[in-house]
Amino acid sequence: MKVYITGIGMVTPLGLDTKSSWNALLKGKSGIKTISAFDHEGFETTIAGEIPSFDPTVYVDRKQARRLDRFAQFAVAATAQALQQAELDLTGPDVDATRVASVIGSGIGGIITMSEQWSVLNEKGPSRVNPFLVPMMLGDMASGQVSILFGAKGPNYCTVTACSSGADAIGIAAKMILNGEIDIAIAGGTEAPICPIAVSGFNACMALSKNNDEPEKASRPFDNGRDGFVMGEGSGVLILESEKSVINRSVNPIVELAGYGASSDAFHVTQPAEGGEGAARAMQIAFDAACMSPSDISYINAHGTSTPMNDRLETQAMKAAFGDEAYKVKISSTKSMTGHLLGAAGGVEAAIAALTVSESAIPPTINLENVDPDCDLDYTPHHSQKGVVKAAMSNNLGFGGHNASLIFRKID
Repeated sequence: MKVYITGIGMVTPLGLDTKSSWNALLKGKSGIKTISAFDHEGFETTIAGEIPSFDPTVYVDRKQARRLDRFAQFAVAATAQALQQAELDLTGPDVDATRVASVIGSGIGGIITMSEQWSVLNEKGPSRVNPFLVPMMLGDMASGQVSILFGAKGPNYCTVTACSSGADAIGIAAKMILNGEIDIAIAGGTEAPICPIAVSGFNACMALSKNNDEPEKASRPFDNGRDGFVMGEGSGVLILESEKSVINRSVNPIVELAGYGASSDAFHVTQPAEGGEGAARAMQIAFDAACMSPSDISYINAHGTSTPMNDRLETQAMKAAFGDEAYKVKISSTKSMTGHLLGAAGGVEAAIAALTVSESAIPPTINLENVDPDCDLDYTPHHSQKGVVKAAMSNNLGFGGHNASLIFRKID
């Protein structure tokens, strides 16, 4: 049995949809700017990958939009796009909605609503707290609202595995299809973390870049001058379908989702394991699931956060998993352009990896001006490259020791 991708939806700091985001990636554009969402005076970090022009009323009415936290709004938008590309109406006669899952991950859920309502509580008292606070802040409300709004009546889950949440959501959804539990899944990740408490928190653990004077150059994975990640927001959602569903609906799949691997470092709450052992193991599990070897992979979308520790240890992990092939495969970190979308990263980057296969193009790693000697692989610096991508791997690693790897394969 095979699992196919039939629809892709994205909302990113580079564009409000898949096409605009993909085109910006290939042009090597940066979506990082000075924060406009709140007054950042006094903050150590004042830059982020925002989506200032996003309008949720394109997808839901104004009343409904007010009842959705921004992270859920992004998920609804990406889902609508993906369903449209897949030509999928869950109320149609060729779809059993009870066998359609909604599996959308988020690292921190409705943190904007939570922080805003905490201020209301402190300033105006408990009687003024928004009655929709709880259903807006819960991390599962992206998958829940997608299920409600689009009519997916199968399993409804939210994966919370920090920065691998979106990738794990896609992998778990694929497993449900392979196990015969469902026919179709709406799967991916979403996040809207750009608010004072989140920026302060990541600053406190010394994770964010402080290169505030040059926002577009701040995210520089694998560069010797990297000083932390740049927070971003957005969503990436894929439509996964069984082979039988694709045939019954007479749709043309985009790519095959060939393998998924997950592991735990069991090492440290924020640091990857020495040598990248856990990440390498997730890649090997994905190879085994896909019945593929390192030489079959044309491209890796690396986690590549632009933190000193991640990029060095992830490079070691790729060497451990790929052996000599690590020096031959094309790699890039699209976080150099989007910033780090936390729980949405796995969804957006899975979408990007799938597009490299279907569009025969590889986005670059921008800002790679002075390569770290410990990061000595081919990270596709500065410019995108054209060429057949037979298979692509997308890797995501998360606080807590989570590792997830997905493989997308060209359809013969």
